[in-house]
Amino acid sequence: MLFSDFDLLPQSLQALKRDKILTPTPIQELAIPLLLQEEDVIGQAQTGSGKTLAFSLPLLEFVDPGRNCVQALVLTPTRELANQICDVISGLSKVDRIKVLPVYGGRSITPQIEQLRKGAQVVVATPGRLVDLIQRRAIDLKNVVYAVVDEADEMLDQGFARDVEKILDRLNNDHVTAMFSATMPDWVDQASRKYLHKPKIVKVIPKKHEEPDIEHVALRFSSERRMDVLRTLLKDTETGTSIVFGRTKRGVRKLAKQLTDLGYSAAALQGNMSQNARDKVMSSFRKQEISVLVATNVAARGLDVDHVDLVVNFELPENSELLTHRIGRTGRMGRSGNAYTLVADTDQAKWKQLSRTLEKPIPLKNWNSPPARRRSR
Repeated sequence: MLFSDFDLLPQSLQALKRDKILTPTPIQELAIPLLLQEEDVIGQAQTGSGKTLAFSLPLLEFVDPGRNCVQALVLTPTRELANQICDVISGLSKVDRIKVLPVYGGRSITPQIEQLRKGAQVVVATPGRLVDLIQRRAIDLKNVVYAVVDEADEMLDQGFARDVEKILDRLNNDHVTAMFSATMPDWVDQASRKYLHKPKIVKVIPKKHEEPDIEHVALRFSSERRMDVLRTLLKDTETGTSIVFGRTKRGVRKLAKQLTDLGYSAAALQGNMSQNARDKVMSSFRKQEISVLVATNVAARGLDVDHVDLVVNFELPENSELLTHRIGRTGRMGRSGNAYTLVADTDQAKWKQLSRTLEKPIPLKNWNSPPARRRSR
């Protein structure tokens, strides 16, 4: 099947052809026809499978370029992911000059209000800032005919759920809703049915040969050796880039400084940074001017960087879904990748609990000497 087999706008097909994107991925092949038929959709597919394009192409079919009002809404958990989605939608809609507005905290709300007054037609938002705009009566959602909840497992979790519900309750009854995620626990499916009408469930389980080529090993060691283990794993960073995940914003800042002091090209990415600072770090990482990105879970979801050779969980995540998303930052676009989860003696109980909910077991090995790493392809 080709994208030209779908009943898409000629402008969208031209944009895809310009970027040499001709063949849909499995999630795109299954979800796009349903959304074009105005069916509500719950979609699950692994990271890097093309979910953004799966909801962005149908989105443009619902937006009238001649109407200066918000007609499509995408909710997403992070600023970085919001910017990426805006780039995709803007790239597809260059001909029609659809006005796409990213809405998130960390920067002045005044320019966002001004852009809404000028007639933004697609809004890609993090929930907190959008609720703020709603409370200020600066945004009107009554004309939204297409809504997406990206990273639905996180967006319907306790941290975001209340704001997401406030937003979805504001939409009129005559709209299409899509929810996408790499993982879809049972409670997400149950919660989503409150806001979807007879949704079609699209689930793409990769075949063995289609799974990302990621070698993931958990390393067991004594807690005072944590930094020694990390330095061993980072020895090959000159041949590629790495993401090191920490648990807290303060811890991430401290670790990035430690690595920089040791001579690594490292930078921190965490939620307390200004948007300009976050954008600068991500730009440098994409250009490979920084070889080690030390990050909280803000980098675990959706960041589309295809040159990450190594992921290290310096500290354990809160749950298995986050572990899946973290590991999914490597092994993208047909490349192989390596991932290591550090399990100190003080982490044993937490690792045992985490392991119970993993889809497949992760080998746990003692760290005695530098583990052999594969060269990425």
